[in-house]
Amino acid sequence: MGDLNSSIPNGVVSLPVIDLSLDRDEVSRAILDAGKNIGFFQVINHGVTEQAMRDMEAACREFFALPAEDKAAFYSEDNKKTNRYFSGSTYQTGGNKYWMDCLRLGCSIPVGDSKNNWPDKPQNLRDVIETFSVLTRDMGMELLRLLCQGMGLRTDYFDGNLGGADVIVTLNHYPACPDPSTMIGLPPHCDRNLLSLLLPSTVPGLQFSHNGEWIDVEPLPNAFIVNFGLPLEVVTNGMLKSIEHRVVTNTTMARTSVGTFITPTKDCLITPAEEFLGEENPPRYHAVTYGDFNRIHSIAKHGLSSVKTTELKKIEESLSTKI
Repeated sequence: MGDLNSSIPNGVVSLPVIDLSLDRDEVSRAILDAGKNIGFFQVINHGVTEQAMRDMEAACREFFALPAEDKAAFYSEDNKKTNRYFSGSTYQTGGNKYWMDCLRLGCSIPVGDSKNNWPDKPQNLRDVIETFSVLTRDMGMELLRLLCQGMGLRTDYFDGNLGGADVIVTLNHYPACPDPSTMIGLPPHCDRNLLSLLLPSTVPGLQFSHNGEWIDVEPLPNAFIVNFGLPLEVVTNGMLKSIEHRVVTNTTMARTSVGTFITPTKDCLITPAEEFLGEENPPRYHAVTYGDFNRIHSIAKHGLSSVKTTELKKIEESLSTKI
């Protein structure tokens, strides 16, 4: 697979930190600027209680510490299953394996009976994830409303089908790796959902692409890391970019994180908003349903940087003929 360490700089970049308790106009401008300039940012005073975060971290550790037989019944390599435990990536990776275990769960809105399809061990896992998913979705939808305010869209633009699918919550575990130079946690990829919210680990490993380099993320205590998914790039006709990122491993420390993903419904049409189109700004992207969009952008390969070498528009043009 080649030496991964050769592409990893030693420096750490400080992402923009946005305080959601400040004036709404100020916050909306900050979110828009961060989306244009870097594509990643951190949020504080976000409304997710510290208790909910600590409970989620504890439940995450407890789940991955369960005996293998307790997790085996939930294990599946079927990418089409909403609720499953698996190893590796949800992307098509050409047979490459990745140093990660993941519990992926779908959370309906409201959660209701959907939690009955989740693992029942550890004992409080279902209640903890229900609380966490509700709080993080509320934060995500507020971020989208603030983003709309900054862009001049109506503030409820993403309240319908564009942000209306079941929330996906992932519990991610990257064990200590005997040879990080040849084994990566997650391949370079852009998120296919609308908005990603990450409760990060204190152990480093998340990197994003910036000016042709892989940059380490240094999370703040109790902050969430936020990045925009590919559908947001399309909706804004390329004004915002979905930034490529990956996870690297280390030899000594396991790393756990929890992601919450706001996603369009399967039949939702992913297309540039009229507000971003004009005579001098024609559509840069094909309009496709989210189901097809998700499938088109499902490929990630070890060492491949699709965003660095190929624009999203060209990827869609080359693959849309296969729909």
